[in-house]
Amino acid sequence: MEIEFEKRPENPVIQEKLRDLNLGEITIQPTGDRGVILRIKEINEASHQEILSKLGEISNVREQRFENIGPVVGKELRQKTITLIIVSLLSLLIYITIAFSKVSRPISSWQYGVISILTLSFDVLVAIGIFTLLEKFYQVQLSVPIVTALLTILGYTINDKVIVFDRIRENILKGQKKTFEETVNFSLNQTLTRSLSTGTCTLLVLLFIFFFGGDTLRYFSLILIVGIVVGTYSSLFLATPILVGWLKWQKKRH
Repeated sequence: MEIEFEKRPENPVIQEKLRDLNLGEITIQPTGDRGVILRIKEINEASHQEILSKLGEISNVREQRFENIGPVVGKELRQKTITLIIVSLLSLLIYITIAFSKVSRPISSWQYGVISILTLSFDVLVAIGIFTLLEKFYQVQLSVPIVTALLTILGYTINDKVIVFDRIRENILKGQKKTFEETVNFSLNQTLTRSLSTGTCTLLVLLFIFFFGGDTLRYFSLILIVGIVVGTYSSLFLATPILVGWLKWQKKRH
């Protein structure tokens, strides 16, 4: 709903006025000098008129626009989100396989890609799990910013994984007289400070957005915070152990 007030009130005043209508999460975005855009769950015409009546108690209002996005559009957005994530994961798998083509011993290049996809899937699934809880208990709606946050997690956390794996590749190509486990551990220690520093700096910015960015960006930044924390963890403490574990499993099988 796009509403224009005679004198626009503060967002908390609008929230308080609509609190008793059981509308779930209400996103309020100021527009122009006197207008606001309200994003809420799907409502019927009676609730629509009741909202206008409640807002009219604050100040004279005029409705500029009302759009009702039903379950068909919501389902389409979910399907497109899943498709985008799958396409992104496959693209990353191909990229890493090509980038690591010079390293075929003791782990094949495609195995680096598979492990990256597994840990990336973990990152995204945890973020989706948090979103599902928010949707269940706080009626947070799947929106374009949430989709953007999920795709951003893919792009951001793959960077950490590639940095660690690339350092492993460099150390293997140097021909150092170390076992694969020692090379992985040495490479991880080389990149540990960088990964933690990068993640911490990014989190500081996102925390400021979460606390001071307003309702429009709150859940977008929260999903990103979860994704980056989990992504940094999986890059350092899941990807490399899986790499070593896979090699041990191969040796044991042979």
